[in-house]
Amino acid sequence: MDYQNNNKISNSEYDELISNSLKGIKIKEKTIIDGKIISIDNDIVTIDVGLKSEGRVPLNEFTRPGQDSEIKAGDIIEVFIENVDNANGETVLSREKAVKQKAWHELQDSFANNKIVTGIPFNRVKGGMSVDLSGVTAFLPGSQIDTRQIIKDTKELLNKPLELIILKMDKYRGNIVVSRKAITENELKEQRKELLESIEEGSVIEGKVKNLTDYGAFVDLGGLDGLVHVTDISWTKINNPAEVLKLNQKINVKVLKFDEELSRLSLGIKQLTEDPWDKVNDKFKVNEIIETEVSTISDNQIFLKIENNFDGIILLNELTWLKKPPHPSKIINLDDKIKVKILEIDDEKKRIVCSLKQMKDNPWKKLKDNYNINDSFETEVVNIVDFGIFVKVQDEIDGMVHVSDLSWDEKECLKMLSEFKKGEKLKVKILDINVEKERISLGIKHLSSDPIQDFIEKHPLKSKISGKVTEIDEKGIKVELDTSNKIFGYIKKINLSKDKAEQKTDRFGVGESVETIIISIESKSRMINLSIKELEIQDEKEVLSKYGSSESGASLGDILGSVLKK
Repeated sequence: MDYQNNNKISNSEYDELISNSLKGIKIKEKTIIDGKIISIDNDIVTIDVGLKSEGRVPLNEFTRPGQDSEIKAGDIIEVFIENVDNANGETVLSREKAVKQKAWHELQDSFANNKIVTGIPFNRVKGGMSVDLSGVTAFLPGSQIDTRQIIKDTKELLNKPLELIILKMDKYRGNIVVSRKAITENELKEQRKELLESIEEGSVIEGKVKNLTDYGAFVDLGGLDGLVHVTDISWTKINNPAEVLKLNQKINVKVLKFDEELSRLSLGIKQLTEDPWDKVNDKFKVNEIIETEVSTISDNQIFLKIENNFDGIILLNELTWLKKPPHPSKIINLDDKIKVKILEIDDEKKRIVCSLKQMKDNPWKKLKDNYNINDSFETEVVNIVDFGIFVKVQDEIDGMVHVSDLSWDEKECLKMLSEFKKGEKLKVKILDINVEKERISLGIKHLSSDPIQDFIEKHPLKSKISGKVTEIDEKGIKVELDTSNKIFGYIKKINLSKDKAEQKTDRFGVGESVETIIISIESKSRMINLSIKELEIQDEKEVLSKYGSSESGASLGDILGSVLKK
């Protein structure tokens, strides 16, 4: 018992023993020191750094973005000493600060000396990506990812090592900005320098399609871009470079022009092969029939691809024998393979002018075999215009009915025109056939006789006729002569009476019957001109011839008086 009592020590003695045991160890707060992992329990790592108490550090401080922790008990690792003996008698350690502090020193050296560092993008953020630089988080702006092209989907870069250059460091704020573009720019500068030293007009270089536009393709030659104009891609006409080229496609190009001062390159692809047009006359002859393919359809022409080496064209008037051809797309389809006749080999425009309609006989030459003037036939409306309608006559021949030939009644013509519809069935009469001008005139009103002409045949000029007044104006009166056929005549004011004093329109009333005489017909307006005045003169002459003359000494009053008495 006495032995045991003699070996007991007080708390103050214990503290003194611990203090004495640490006298030989120089450990300072806010420094980095090696420590030994004692255990890993419940996401807490216990570490012995040689002090009177171990430190505890969260397990997540030992993991890197996108990676799992690989530490185990017994490992020696570096930690940062926050506090040797805090109020609770604990040693406070940090693995994260140790890593960051060490990394900052190394990164500052890389920044100062423009050295390349390796980082791993681990997250996509607004405007760019977060990158792990040996435990320190840096920002990689989207504009600094690559020089040669904009990467639309940065997901492919995640968790993959990238070589970077540090553009900016702010330890106080903990900000680091890095660039991948700066490295590629330096590489491109070297490549460009080498390229400029070796390039010359006529050189053939391998490149990669960088961008496609309506007017051409930009090709990356490795540090220097060049343009292949759309006309220099193929010997045949193409509408868009995308028909032939694809983005990132590797191609050979020929240097056509090099502006050394502006470092501007004009490139060609078709120039790598011989111009097929040099041998066009050996392959094709005028009037020869060839098979070709429709490459483009426009409003007034069709473009052809002939043997993939020559451009062909069919103008609108050579598509069909129709006088008013429809839109080319109504006749033919894109990519159709068709047979055509060569009309001309145009060396100046480097195109072969062809005809589709001349693959058939001219239908106009056979028209008179089937139709004659004054023939009538059933047909249908194919088009309606302001001045008339077009109807189908036979294959590829349309005829026109002018608006004035729709009805004998001029007022009905425009009304009839507005009521016609495409495809409507109707009957027409042939008025004229002109094969040389490829024109056939038709009429609808001519299917029946002209009511005015029929009336005049029954009532020729100078005929007496009676009618009913339908309209009165200051210039004259309108008279209905035939109710069933709606035939009217007009008496001008001057023709209302032989006596000037009686040439008044107010002498007449609407509905009143009048006796008159036909004096003329106006061909354009088809108006029948009438005269009461001429009728009075004619009646006077008849009386004079029957009952005497003025030379006999008797006055007209005497003669008429005696006639009236009788």
